[in-house]
Amino acid sequence: MKRIRFFKMSACGNDFIILDNRKKLFAGNQVSEFVQRICQRRISLGADGVIFLDESQTADFCMRFYNADGGEVEMCGNGARCLARFAYLNEVCSNKMAFETKAGLVEADVIDHQVKLKMDYCLAPSPSLPLKVDGSERSVFFLIAGVPHVVCLLESSEDLETADVVGLGRKIRFHDYFQPEGTNANFVKVAGPRKIIIRTYERGVEDETLACGTGSIASSIICAYQGKVVSPVSVVTKSDCVLKVYFQKTEKGFEEIYFQGEARVIATGNLWPEELSLDFE
Repeated sequence: MKRIRFFKMSACGNDFIILDNRKKLFAGNQVSEFVQRICQRRISLGADGVIFLDESQTADFCMRFYNADGGEVEMCGNGARCLARFAYLNEVCSNKMAFETKAGLVEADVIDHQVKLKMDYCLAPSPSLPLKVDGSERSVFFLIAGVPHVVCLLESSEDLETADVVGLGRKIRFHDYFQPEGTNANFVKVAGPRKIIIRTYERGVEDETLACGTGSIASSIICAYQGKVVSPVSVVTKSDCVLKVYFQKTEKGFEEIYFQGEARVIATGNLWPEELSLDFE
């Protein structure tokens, strides 16, 4: 049976399986089941998500991103950086590229292990909203940075290290206010005029992850909106990897948004479809 070539890559602790899907690997509608099986840790490759590089009629290629639960979402910032380096290493395009996502066009520049993305959107935050969780009310911000994010800014007296990111994050993720799509939940501490520390509960992974690209963007923009930081912002993730978020504040909101960090190849190899009980063309 045909073997399927894969890359496994990591961006600041977010890990992904990446496949070149320009020749359409799957027979039938098996993508979701495949993603769920291949993302299982210990009994399979294990990953936070799977990324398919598809053909595009308007850009260098198209990105399709699936979370570990098998659900397709608009995009993933850290995944997009990994895909950009994958495309460059596999000679799909040069080190400067543009590719489609369901959240819009993304431009990328690959420099060694670093990838810098330009996001094709303007973010205009709204005032905080009161969210009742477990009978108590908390002031949070909601922003769609490609995908939906809640940002919880911690007070100076609150300890991010001991925050119940999984418990509280899950309740926010499934809160009635954000249904039916749900949301990601970010817990943020401002550590200086150009530095924040972040922990994120990710929708679709249904757990805390070591980093979240779009969460880093959303949190940086909310902190800037609150007048707490200025560009560029260094975002310290759970993995201790630092991401950089750049932006310009305009009358419309925040534009010229760039996002930079490492994207590393962990392994390459071949998948054995029969071991997953899946059929490929």
